[in-house]
Amino acid sequence: MLEYSEIIERKCIIFNNEPYEVLSSHVFRKQQRKPVNATKLRNMITGKITEQSFHQSEKVEEADISEKEAKFLYTNKGEFWFVDPKDPAKRFKIDETLIGVQAKFLKPNSIVEVLVFNNDDDDDAEGMMIGTKLPIKVELKVTEAPPAVKGDTATGGNKVITLETGATVNAPLFINEGDIVIVNTQTGEYVERAKK
Repeated sequence: MLEYSEIIERKCIIFNNEPYEVLSSHVFRKQQRKPVNATKLRNMITGKITEQSFHQSEKVEEADISEKEAKFLYTNKGEFWFVDPKDPAKRFKIDETLIGVQAKFLKPNSIVEVLVFNNDDDDDAEGMMIGTKLPIKVELKVTEAPPAVKGDTATGGNKVITLETGATVNAPLFINEGDIVIVNTQTGEYVERAKK
């Protein structure tokens, strides 16, 4: 159990019987009243963000979130299919809404961490798949890159390129089709061209 002041950023708690990630927290005291922890929480199942204040007398349970390795297979109608790398018979799907913006950087056969919520009240020993954790930086091949026009390069401009997963990012003008680039999956931004 976590005290009201221990509900801090990046902690996972159980609130209304669902797992929530604490995005921000601020403990403050209003005049003669008891301290309050004002938090911003993200529901790890629906992605919905809510604001909640916890008072000094309140305690919450820390959510049991574990990670397991999975291999991404393919996507079909908003469902992302994965397989346990050690047991090809164990296939499972995660809805696109649970993966979020990182979904556009998933390429087939890449290994990711799947977040599993283990609810003590639930008899299902497997737990509930509630999302994925991609590496912060991934290497992807450029499938489309408009040619740089002479004179554009003087200002060090950018252009929109398309990656092998279908995602588009802004990149420097010197990036060409067939190049391998490194992209930050959290910000969705171009980082650098991969070394050949």
